[in-house]
Amino acid sequence: MSVGVDFDFARYIASRRGQVEQRARDGAAYAYSGERKVRRTLAAARPVTMALEATTRLWRDAARAELVASSVKVSDQQFPRVFEAGRKAAEALRLRLPPIYVAPASAGIKARALGTDDSPYLVIGAQLADSLDDVELTAILGHELGHVQNGHVLYATALHFLSNKAIFFVRWIVQPAIMALQAWSRRAEISCDRAALLATRDVERTLGAIVKLELGIDKGAAFKLDEYLRELPDVKKGIGRYAELFRSHPYLPKRVQALKVFGDSAYFAVVSGTDPTGKASADEVDKKVADLLSVF
Repeated sequence: MSVGVDFDFARYIASRRGQVEQRARDGAAYAYSGERKVRRTLAAARPVTMALEATTRLWRDAARAELVASSVKVSDQQFPRVFEAGRKAAEALRLRLPPIYVAPASAGIKARALGTDDSPYLVIGAQLADSLDDVELTAILGHELGHVQNGHVLYATALHFLSNKAIFFVRWIVQPAIMALQAWSRRAEISCDRAALLATRDVERTLGAIVKLELGIDKGAAFKLDEYLRELPDVKKGIGRYAELFRSHPYLPKRVQALKVFGDSAYFAVVSGTDPTGKASADEVDKKVADLLSVF
């Protein structure tokens, strides 16, 4: 970690606020309210704010250059399927498409939004880019754009580096910051699954993309989504549910159920051009999701 860097984190936050306010307003229309509540509490958690400061320095000093040097930038000529999927997702979410990079398998990345909120990058692993069809790619990149739209990027990057490059952080902040950010991340994933659905407007295909990504199912593998959905386990019973407290993502059955609830909401009905009459309101949806996500 750099020593003696003149970096005023509060001034940095103030300077970028105007640039991301509109994105945040757009994201708030569909975002899970529980995520925003938890994120507000992180501002008072000193280990988290120190981790965010260190992450910003690490990203600007070395990590961004390492990403660019080891990955391939996506364009209409390089990985055109990925580029087109990203363009469609960004258009659906009313976002400017940030740079997308395809990372080698050695990077250990499936799909990530990395960087800072005023300078985000989307990264997708080469194997994943090849294994998903066009709609699935749109869903996965839509999910990552959800992180951009909702102001998650710096938090998500901090959690990624804390989990993978802890040597760059002051030792005492690592585990407390990881635990706090994991609690936030489990809720942030719900917002971004909704962004994935808004990018495709197809509940079944979006669910399929999320399940395939989480389970590591390759293209052409024998997999039937309808059978998986019929046999979702109850992950809120038994002592094993407490292990979720140490995860950055909710258990997959919870994500699936939460997205199905959103897919049957009045908001999604309006967005997809169907009748919202009798559909659940945003508050009703978030209450159901909160019940699903609860561990205790």
